[in-house]
Amino acid sequence: MLYQLALEELQNKIKLIKTELKLQDGYSPIEHIKVRIKEPKSIINKLQRKGFDFTMDNILTHIHDIAGMRIVCAFVKDIYRLLDHFSHRDDIRIIEIKDYIECPKSNGYQSLHVIVAVPLILFEGTRWMKVEIQMRTLAMDFWASMEHIIYYKYDKQVPNHVVGELKEAAEAADKLDNQMLRLREEILAQAGEYVVEDLEKIHED
Repeated sequence: MLYQLALEELQNKIKLIKTELKLQDGYSPIEHIKVRIKEPKSIINKLQRKGFDFTMDNILTHIHDIAGMRIVCAFVKDIYRLLDHFSHRDDIRIIEIKDYIECPKSNGYQSLHVIVAVPLILFEGTRWMKVEIQMRTLAMDFWASMEHIIYYKYDKQVPNHVVGELKEAAEAADKLDNQMLRLREEILAQAGEYVVEDLEKIHED
């Protein structure tokens, strides 16, 4: 229940950020959000893999991704902008960052994983609950979804040539992200030039 409430609390914060940025910039850098609560069986398996007994204290201390949120952004630049914003808020504590965008996994996987804590105001007092946030671009999210489907189909026994092609696809997705960001910045620069020209004409008149 507490993890579900923490997710809802974080969702409300993200919705407010999304609205503010859309009003400020004219577009929302957040394309969509997805949330989930880890299944009890997965929690038990993860504790066992880490070598801990199945106790509530061990769950709270050592399992950070019981509550999970995925934020899909338009551009890589938007991901780091959100991360910077989180770091300056009093109602979000950043606990851990794993940057698989700067340093992709060996299979090509890219995403920014951030463990945060959000406060719940309870009768017993304030309790900070952990949530794992995964931030990706649309291209990264598409690749990760396809990779998951392929691994499920092969029951995780993926042929080497498929692994190689998946890595090539990840590199292509990264190239697409960079290309679209460059195009956006070029368009914004041109739009800025038009605004300056219009202001100069108004000044002349």
